Amino acid sequence: MAVIGLGKVRNKRKQEEAEEVEKGPFAGVVDLEMQSEDEAEDEDQEGDDASDNEDVDEFPEIDAVSDSEEGSEEEEEDTDDLDEDDTLDENSDADSDLHIFPKFRKVVSDITGQTKVVYPEIEPDYDSDSSTEDDPNRVGNIPMHWYDDLPHLGYDINGKRVLRPAKGDELDRFLQTVEDPNSWTTAFDQNTQMDKPLSAEELDIIRRLQAGENPDAEYDPYEPTIEWFTGKGKEEVMPLSSAPEPKRRWLPSKWEKQKIMKIVRAIRQGRIVGSKPTAADKKQQFYAIWNEPPSNQAPPLPAPKPKLPTNSESYNPPEEYLPTEEERKLWESTDPEDRERDYLPHKYPALRLVPAYDRFIKQRFNRQLDLYLAPRIQRVKLNVDPNSLLPKLPSPNSLRPFPNYKSLQFMHTKARVRCLSISSDGAWVASGDESGVISLWEVNVGREVKRWSLGSKIGAIEWCPRLDVCFFVAGTEEQLHFFIPPNISPAMLTMTQSTLAPATLPPATQSSIKWISVSGAAEDGPILTIELPSASGLSRQLTWHRKGDYLASVSSSETQGSVWMHQISRRHSQAPFKKIKGAVQMVLFHPTKPHFFVATQRYVRLYNLAEQKLLKTLMPGIKWISSMDIHPSGDHIIVGGYDRKLCWFDLELSEKPYKVLRYHSRAIRSLHFHPTYPLFASSSDDGSIQIFHARVYSDLMTDPLIVPLKILRGHNVQEGLGVLQIKWVIKQPWLVSAGADGSVSLWCS
Repeated sequence: MAVIGLGKVRNKRKQEEAEEVEKGPFAGVVDLEMQSEDEAEDEDQEGDDASDNEDVDEFPEIDAVSDSEEGSEEEEEDTDDLDEDDTLDENSDADSDLHIFPKFRKVVSDITGQTKVVYPEIEPDYDSDSSTEDDPNRVGNIPMHWYDDLPHLGYDINGKRVLRPAKGDELDRFLQTVEDPNSWTTAFDQNTQMDKPLSAEELDIIRRLQAGENPDAEYDPYEPTIEWFTGKGKEEVMPLSSAPEPKRRWLPSKWEKQKIMKIVRAIRQGRIVGSKPTAADKKQQFYAIWNEPPSNQAPPLPAPKPKLPTNSESYNPPEEYLPTEEERKLWESTDPEDRERDYLPHKYPALRLVPAYDRFIKQRFNRQLDLYLAPRIQRVKLNVDPNSLLPKLPSPNSLRPFPNYKSLQFMHTKARVRCLSISSDGAWVASGDESGVISLWEVNVGREVKRWSLGSKIGAIEWCPRLDVCFFVAGTEEQLHFFIPPNISPAMLTMTQSTLAPATLPPATQSSIKWISVSGAAEDGPILTIELPSASGLSRQLTWHRKGDYLASVSSSETQGSVWMHQISRRHSQAPFKKIKGAVQMVLFHPTKPHFFVATQRYVRLYNLAEQKLLKTLMPGIKWISSMDIHPSGDHIIVGGYDRKLCWFDLELSEKPYKVLRYHSRAIRSLHFHPTYPLFASSSDDGSIQIFHARVYSDLMTDPLIVPLKILRGHNVQEGLGVLQIKWVIKQPWLVSAGADGSVSLWCS
C-alpha cells in the first residue's frame, strides 16, 4: 500500500508541475503599488480583516518513506516503470518547444539489458566554446616584427619552427586580385603571414561599420516603446509621490533637540567658550606698501579711453564746422565705412531743443566692442633698425677702379650694333651691325681704322686669344669670315697668314663644311671663309679655346647642326652632339680644364671633352637663358635670362644657384667677367649697365663677395632693345658696350 500511495503522490505532483509549466512563470500580471505612509497605515487594518476571510494554501505533505534510504530496489524499479512513459512524453514536449537539448534515442544496454537514453555527441564548431581549430603558431601575443629577419614565424605546439610562407611581389598580388574574384574578401593575418578568407558574418560586420551602422544585425533601433509606468496598477511606481506630506514631517525632531541641548549644557558649564569681541583700536595703522616684494606678473593693461568729443559735436558749433548743402549730399551718398565721420554737425538755438541722441545704442555697442577686443597682454615691440638687417658691404670708393663715366662713343649710322669684340692686347675693337658693316677702331682715341662690308647681317665677332697672331672671326648667314687688321708688325702678319693660309694645306677630311682660303689682298676682305651647312642660319655666338686653335660656333637653327667645333691647324670641323635636348643658346670652353659648357633654354650642361661624358646639369630656374660667362678661375659661372634674373653658380658647391640677383627691370642681354680685375658687368634691354665687384677667395670656406658698384646709363632704348653686348678691355678696368641705338661706347674709370 505504501508503494501505491507513493506513486499516487508523485503523479499528483507531476500534474501540478505540468499545470505550472503551462501557465508559465510570468502568466500572471505583477501588480506593484507604492503607497504613502498614511495610506499604508490605513490599509494595514483592512488587510488584516481581509486575510482572515481568505483561504490559506497549505504546503503539501511529504511522505517520510520518500526520504528514507531503506527502500528496496524492486519498489524503485516499479515506480520508475510507472513514471517512465509520462516523463518521456513531457520531456519530448518540452524539448520540442524549447529546443535546448539535442534529441535523444533509446537503446538497450549491453551490460544491464535495460533501455537507456543516449544523446548524440557534441560536434564542436566555430560557434562553440571548445573550437577544434588548431593554431599552427603558438608564440602568443607578441610583436611579430621580432621575426622579420628570421626564416620562421614562430613555433607550433610541438616546439617546431613554423616556416614563413612564400610571398610574391606586387605584380603577383595584382594578378591574384584579377584572377581570384574572392581576393577582396580576405584579411592579412599577422600571426601566420597569410591571407585568410572572411566569413559572411564578418563581411556583414565590416559593411555595417563602414556604413556607420550598429554591427549587431539583430539590433532594432526603432523597436516599440515599453510603457513601464503607465497602465492600470502602475501609476505610482516611481519613488516621488504627489500625496500630501504627513504631519510628523512638520514636527521638531527629537534627535536635533537632544543635540542642541547638549551644546547648550556645554556652554553653561563653560566647556565651550565663544570668541570675545576685540576692542576697536582707535590708533591709525599704517602699512609700508613699498616693502612688499615686487610681483613678476605684468600689471593689467588699462582699458582704452573713449574718444573725447570735438567742437563739431557741440549742439551750437561754430559756423566753419557746419557742412554746406553739397557736403551734406556728398556725405549721404558715401558709404558708411568710407565716411570721415559718422555724423553731421547740426546747430540748435537752445539746449532744450536738442532731440534725443539717435546714435546712443550704436555708440554704446562700439564702446563694448572696444573693451571686449582690447589687448590683455602687452607685447614687447622689437625696435630693430632696418639698416642693421642689411649686409654690411664695403664702400664703393674702397673698391676702385671701376668704370663710372662714358669716355668715347662710336656710331654705326645704318643699323643697330649686335656684337663687338676686343683684341687680346686691348688696343683694337671690332664691332658689327645688322647691315653687314664691320668697323675696326682704336680703344684709346676712338678712331676708325678699317671698315669691311659683307652685305649680310652680322651675328657675332670674336678675336683670337693668341698673342703671337692677330685676327678676328665674324659670323654671318651660314659663313664664318677671318679678317686680319691693318697696321700690325711684319712678324705678326707673317705668323697670322701662315696660320690661316699655310703654304701646305693639311689633308682634306670628309665633312659637309668647306674651308676656303682667299689669296691676294687680305686687307680688303677675309683671308679665310668657312661655309657652314645649308639651313644653319645666322651665327649667334663664337667662342675660342684658351689656346686659340679651336673655335666653337652656335647657329640660330635648332637642329643638331647648330653647334660646330672648328680646328684651325687641321682645317677640320665637326658637330660634337648627335642629339641635343632643347635649343642651344650659348657654349663656353673651360679656362683651365677640358670641359665644355652648353646652355639650352632652361639648363646648363657641363661635358668632359676628354672622356666624352656629361658631368653635371645646372638648374638656374630661368625660363629662357640669354647669356652666360665663366670666371677666370673656372670655379664660378654666371647665367642671365630674359626673365631679368642673374644666377651665380659655385661649381664646387651645388647644382642650384648660390645667389640670384634681380637688379634689371627688363631682359638681360649680355654678361662678362673681367679677365684680370675682380669685376663683372651685365647689360639689359632697359638701357642700363650694372657694374659689380666680384671677389672670389682661394679659401673654399669663404663665400664670394658680390657688391653692386655703379649703374651706367648712356644708350637709348629703341624698339624694346637696349644694350645688346658688353666686353671688358683686358688690361684696363674699362668697358665697351654696343647698343640698339647704333652706338658703341667706351666707359672708363
